[in-house]
Amino acid sequence: MIGSSVQPHFQAVIAAPGFCLGVCCDEDEVQRIVFLPAGPALAARNALAAETARQLAAYLADAAFSFGLPLRPSGTPFQRRVWEQIAAIPTHQTRAYGDIARTLHNAPRAVGQACGANPFPVVVPCHRVLASGGGLGGFARQNGGFLLDVKRWLLAHEGC
Repeated sequence: MIGSSVQPHFQAVIAAPGFCLGVCCDEDEVQRIVFLPAGPALAARNALAAETARQLAAYLADAAFSFGLPLRPSGTPFQRRVWEQIAAIPTHQTRAYGDIARTLHNAPRAVGQACGANPFPVVVPCHRVLASGGGLGGFARQNGGFLLDVKRWLLAHEGC
C-alpha cells in the first residue's frame, strides 16, 4: 500500500534503499505497515513505534532478522490462513501463489488477493510469494512500477 501524506498519519517512518516504511500503531499493537516512496524518515512517536522501527531497521541490515512485534489481528479467516502460510516461508526462500493455494484448497487468485491485503508487509513477507515459473506476480495490489521495484529489492536483499 502506498501512503500519500507521510507525516500526519504515521507514528514512525523508516528509510530504506529506494523506499520508506510507514508504521501505524498505538501503544499496544502495530495496526499496519505501509510502503512509501523514498523520503525523509520520521522519528518514532511512541514506544511501540520505536521498537517497530528498530526491528524494521534490523531486518534492512540483516535479512535473517526475526520479527517479534504485537500485530493487531485483522483480515478475514481466509486472509489470516494465507498470512500464516506466508509467515512460515523461510528467509531466502519463495513459494508460488499456486503452492499456497493448493495447501489451502483454494485458488491462486484468492491467495494473491489475500497477499495484497496484507497489513504487515516485510513482517509477514508477502514479497516471498511469486507467480508460477518464478515471475514476480503482483505486489501490494500493484502489477508494476514502484511496488514491484520494492519487491525486487526485498527479494535481492534476501538472496532469493
